[in-house]
Amino acid sequence: MTIRVLVADDESMIRAGLRMVLEAEEDIEVVGDASSGGTAVRAVAALRPDVVLMDVRMPGMDGLAATRRILATDPDVRVVVLTTFNEDGYVREALRAGAAGFLLKVAPPERLVEAIRVAARGEALLDPLVTRSVIAAFAGLRTEPGPPPRLDLLTPREAEVLHMLARGLSNAELAAELVVSDATAKTHVARVLMKLGLRDRVHAVIYAYEHGLVRPT
Repeated sequence: MTIRVLVADDESMIRAGLRMVLEAEEDIEVVGDASSGGTAVRAVAALRPDVVLMDVRMPGMDGLAATRRILATDPDVRVVVLTTFNEDGYVREALRAGAAGFLLKVAPPERLVEAIRVAARGEALLDPLVTRSVIAAFAGLRTEPGPPPRLDLLTPREAEVLHMLARGLSNAELAAELVVSDATAKTHVARVLMKLGLRDRVHAVIYAYEHGLVRPT
């Protein structure tokens, strides 16, 4: 299946570079681009992409506002935020807006392509350079003692998986630590997300730190 991608960035050279990288992949098609948040919102409505690569700082409506607008209208679209700014505020707001991933523009092309494919599968990806920012942004926000009510829905193994997700482990790393197959690890993750009502593994990280289940080391 071909992944339809919209590129939103206010710099034409960056849009051209992203298009060149993505169109070199047989399973990815760039269906359009946008130079502002407002243009991106209209382009998504017209072109119906699977994934949007969204810059943060753009004239008029910025990328975060555009992400919120897009996902309010069509929650099935996956938005990967792509920016030069590794700041807690951007990370927090992008994920709050419903972004499926957050990448810095210094990320290598192969990571960009991986993020598109991961997002298209309905999963999420964070650039390793911003994972600590996510943890810092959401750690310690819960002031009430004790676990959140829904945590008792998890089996002991699923609670263990949630803690591993909070550490940023991939499905393959989960499988290795639990000594199970990749498929079994993926099933555990899916059950954790379903029981806690979470959209993806990035929001599982937010959930764990926001509710004080784990702390940054």
